[in-house]
Amino acid sequence: QVQLVESGGGLVHAAGSLRLSCTGSGRTFSRVAMAWVRQAPGKEREFVAGISWSGSSTNYADSVKGRFTVSRDNAKNTVYLQMNSLKPEDTAVYYCAGGSMSTILSRYDYWGQGTQVTVSS
Repeated sequence: QVQLVESGGGLVHAAGSLRLSCTGSGRTFSRVAMAWVRQAPGKEREFVAGISWSGSSTNYADSVKGRFTVSRDNAKNTVYLQMNSLKPEDTAVYYCAGGSMSTILSRYDYWGQGTQVTVSS
């Protein structure tokens, strides 16, 4: 079992940056792939970025490639999402999730409560 808690959301101007953190509890954190998923108002949740359990493999949604970077520190049970060049369309609740590395959200078994990111124009 893995419990996940996100932090680092907030309000930022367009072109600004934010770094989200997700800290997990439980001995299995370092053995699961992690993902960042977001949900904008009125829209379905969408995959943003994923990272393998070792950190050696990452993948990104086309909409964030070149702007967002996912990383993890298993010694700290933490995964990060560095978000640069933010756009108003990045506004959403951001969730971290743990499970099998995939862009398919049902492959993730563990979910955090989410953190709000708002990008003003």
